[in-house]
Amino acid sequence: MASFSSTKLVFSPPFTSSPCSKSSPKSSSLLSFLLHTASTPISLKLSHPLSHSRCSSFVVSNVLKTLTSTETSVLNYPQDLDSGSSNPRPTILVSEKLGEAGLEVLRSFGNVECLYDLSPDDLCSKISSCDALIVRSGTKVTRQVFEAAKGRLKVVGRAGVGIDNVDLQAATEFGCLVVNAPTANTVAAAEHGIALLTAMARNVAQADASVKAGKWQRGKYVGVSVVGKTLAVMGFGKVGSEVARRAKGLGMHVIAHDPYAPADRARALGVELVSFDQAISTADFISLHMPLTPTTSKVFNDETFAKVKKGVRIINVARGGVIDEDALVRALDGGVVAQAALDVFTEEPPPKESKLVQHENVTVTPHLGASTKEAQEGVAIEIAEAVVGALKGELSATAVNAPMVPAEVLSELSPYVVLAEKLGRLAVQLVAGGSGIKNIRVVYRSARDPDDLDTRLLRAMITKGIIEPISSSFVNLVNADFTAKQRGIRISEERISIDSSPEFPVDSIQVQISNVDSKFASAVSDSGDISIEGKVKYGKPHLTCVGSFAVDVSLEGNLILCRQVDQPGMIGRVGNILGEHNVNVSFMSVGRTHRRKKAIMAIGVDEEPNKETLQKIGGVPAIEEFVFLEL
Repeated sequence: MASFSSTKLVFSPPFTSSPCSKSSPKSSSLLSFLLHTASTPISLKLSHPLSHSRCSSFVVSNVLKTLTSTETSVLNYPQDLDSGSSNPRPTILVSEKLGEAGLEVLRSFGNVECLYDLSPDDLCSKISSCDALIVRSGTKVTRQVFEAAKGRLKVVGRAGVGIDNVDLQAATEFGCLVVNAPTANTVAAAEHGIALLTAMARNVAQADASVKAGKWQRGKYVGVSVVGKTLAVMGFGKVGSEVARRAKGLGMHVIAHDPYAPADRARALGVELVSFDQAISTADFISLHMPLTPTTSKVFNDETFAKVKKGVRIINVARGGVIDEDALVRALDGGVVAQAALDVFTEEPPPKESKLVQHENVTVTPHLGASTKEAQEGVAIEIAEAVVGALKGELSATAVNAPMVPAEVLSELSPYVVLAEKLGRLAVQLVAGGSGIKNIRVVYRSARDPDDLDTRLLRAMITKGIIEPISSSFVNLVNADFTAKQRGIRISEERISIDSSPEFPVDSIQVQISNVDSKFASAVSDSGDISIEGKVKYGKPHLTCVGSFAVDVSLEGNLILCRQVDQPGMIGRVGNILGEHNVNVSFMSVGRTHRRKKAIMAIGVDEEPNKETLQKIGGVPAIEEFVFLEL
């Protein structure tokens, strides 16, 4: 007997994302552009009491990690944009300068238009003819831009790390993937942060200007040493951790504040994670590496500067908006902050009369954090590859508004992704109507620890399978959660641990729809919910349970489910009817409750039977109900 323990999870969108590695060829082929259409199921139903039995589950063995020919794109864009197809090449708009190496990658796949310095109105006018948009920090991609795109815009690529100039909520609502290039300029930004720190500590910029002005003021520009000083890294992401690594090499004591940073990564670098107040009150130097969000906007203000250690020095190579610039000027004038070194500003370029820029104790650079030849080329290639991958239907490793699934997990889950969507499509076709679909329960049976089973991708594909056949919406991995919430659909997940080999991520997936009538009464379980269950066998999705009936059906082509009296000759009679009407049968399977009682016959067909054929099947005396389902 299998031992079970249950972990219930209730999904409340929006979901969060986590970093991952780049997708592999195997995982990217999972995301091919095959769209499935769904027709209205035709059914005949007779009211007879049913005898139910519990459907047993078994451990799948020998699951081949190969992809089927009917794989589904988790992005599900309406066009096949593969450069090898007969469809038009996609149009990619580049609104700010991008390295030539990146442009070459883009040109090999689509039609590239480089239009710089577009006004907001010009961008909105142009965007409806574009499939992708690549920006840096200067272009504001607002809700108006997504509305003007009229659904054509598939991906926005941000050539850099920060995405505060892109309306992520609007992008998600319109099903547009947003990708960035977070790795290529990491080292460059960290190096620039350290350069500003040391230049500020030794008054390099001021001394340089003084000498060039014909002066020789050695006494005026006495600096401070960094050895043994405490550096507070505010934001311990990629850049922040690289700054910390280099500061340790300079002999500095490094502490950090980041509510989302893993403590083990900080410890590995010899860095202590502390609270915000502790960081700012004990640091001799503060280096900012946090994103600009509503929470971090002007987080360094008069109140914050009142808590810092007197004489602190501040470096900012992150976002200008995290500092209240007027408050910083007051802190500099009052001696609370000794010096500041800034690469970013609230308004770029800053006004010529800016008191902050002109302050004697401030060192400034014109947003040069990523401005090395190596970083510029790397960012261009990284964002170009991410955009092209997204247009091909691949889930980019750098997507910022979709659940991030590591490449190795994508590859492993690939057949289960196909299973998840097909179960969703089957389940919704079994609904007869009524008050509408509001509650969906998904049960995953797995031998793995719940923390080792990432179900976000599977949940998104079930959502896609359920919503698309009953709406005009295009549902993809980006907007699946938002679309479900918008339609008032509550999706709960339950993970049941089973005592078997954890070699395969999922043993079975069960989809239940509550508080609805069914077009096929036999699909209703003992709990009163429409319930279907599936597994992956030999690398392909199979339907293994309908209601309380065990079946074994490969989910390919189309499907006819019949509830019948369990008696000899039924397979032959139905097979003959289909053959007479030139409908090819790919498989047949029968599951029953008890011998000579009730049974479910599942028939796979390559073509959609016409109404006359279905009526003849329903006319067989021993068949009590049936339903045609399109996969």
